[in-house]
Amino acid sequence: MAATAECDVVMAGTEPELLEDEEAKREAESFKEQGNAYYAKKDYNEAYNYYTKAIDMCPKNASYYGNRAATLMMLGRFREALGDAQQSVRLDDSFVRGHLREGKCHLSLGNAMAACRSFQRALELDHKNAQAQQEFKNANAVMEYEKIAESDFEKRDFRKVVFCMDRALEFAPACHRFKILKAECLAMLGRYPEAQFVASDILRMDSTNADALYVRGLCLYYEDCIEKAVQFFVQALRMAPDHEKACVACRNAKALKAKKEDGNKAFKEGNYKLAYELYTEALGIDPNNIKTNAKLYCNRGTVNSKLRKLDDAIDDCTNAVKLDDTYIKAYLRRAQCYMDTEQYEEAVRDYEKVYQTEKTKEHKQLLKNAQLELKKSKRKDYYKILGVDKNASEDEIKKAYRKRALMHHPDRHSGASAEVQKEEEKKFKEVGEAFTILSDPKKKTRYDSGQDLDEEGMNMGDFDANNIFKAFFGGPGGFSFEASGPGNFFFQFG
Repeated sequence: MAATAECDVVMAGTEPELLEDEEAKREAESFKEQGNAYYAKKDYNEAYNYYTKAIDMCPKNASYYGNRAATLMMLGRFREALGDAQQSVRLDDSFVRGHLREGKCHLSLGNAMAACRSFQRALELDHKNAQAQQEFKNANAVMEYEKIAESDFEKRDFRKVVFCMDRALEFAPACHRFKILKAECLAMLGRYPEAQFVASDILRMDSTNADALYVRGLCLYYEDCIEKAVQFFVQALRMAPDHEKACVACRNAKALKAKKEDGNKAFKEGNYKLAYELYTEALGIDPNNIKTNAKLYCNRGTVNSKLRKLDDAIDDCTNAVKLDDTYIKAYLRRAQCYMDTEQYEEAVRDYEKVYQTEKTKEHKQLLKNAQLELKKSKRKDYYKILGVDKNASEDEIKKAYRKRALMHHPDRHSGASAEVQKEEEKKFKEVGEAFTILSDPKKKTRYDSGQDLDEEGMNMGDFDANNIFKAFFGGPGGFSFEASGPGNFFFQFG
């Protein structure tokens, strides 16, 4: 009786436990089936909820973790999915789908080597599994892209790095490391909006990501928003005090800001020599900061123009527009230097570029002035022929004519070679032509304004240099001359 009672007791205690266990399994299967239904309808959030309920009922069922891993992958939550996939293969190492999902999560997160191990295990269990074969190839391709990108980054071939990261991200869409490398290279290529978008997208998911903070600061730094850039670099260093790139960038940003401000201060104070030195020192800080360096070159060009080193000023402005071909201020500064050095064709080109970009009245007038000076420069320069300034007075023009006319008069060169005589006759005629124009207020005004002199009866082919000479030197106390033969003259004092 004692034995029977003991057995009954055991029986009485075991049957409810078995019943409860079976009931839990049936309920878990029901949850799983409902999860499958929602998964098929692509309602992954609901599918996740039901798979979770199934796991709660039977926490040692590998397939439930596998299903939930698949759902989390569809939701883009690869890190959580990896945890479920790993748990599924811990519970059942022969679970091929579990290994495939683990490998896929590793690959999506950018850990291609770990992904290869998972896909190899899946192939050990099922060597004909086509998905495992393809994913294994994908993982190896990602490792190859990583290797190439690392080498190209060292070579500063940033375009190729971006290409490699784009290919790698096709297989590893959740890899922050690949995204950061791509964003950094985009910043180095001057594609700041794209780089900012990538970094900001990461920061939305992880506001403490030091690499993303660094790249965000780098974009601002390269866009010459140095003060804001420093704030991001400092924040990145708070998250990761040993972040070497953020440390270097922060140091460069502060140094650039200080040197540029010191240069600006020296310029405003009229200390152009010191300003030149400071801008030059600033240009040596970071050759990668294109926009800031473009401004520094333009600033130094302005200093050189103040020092009347116009060729150096032109070179600085040229360096500025090479770095930033949209930099209007540099084009304007260079155009003015071209005007000052009478390089009018170059000035017109720069002003045309400016006016095409910013169609303002001021820029239109500057272009018009340059075009006028270019037109005038293609004519004979009567001021240069007489050797006088453009603001010369009437007396200065007369004195200049007297000197040049006597200097080039054919009689003075009658004993020279035929070639020299011909050249001096030409110059004599030009001197007379210049005097005719510049001594007549109406003609001088038209000439100075760039108008055609042949209009209104001012045809320059209709005058005689000898007659002008006679008119100027003839009369009491002056010079007169008579012809002793064709093209030969001699002076007589009145």
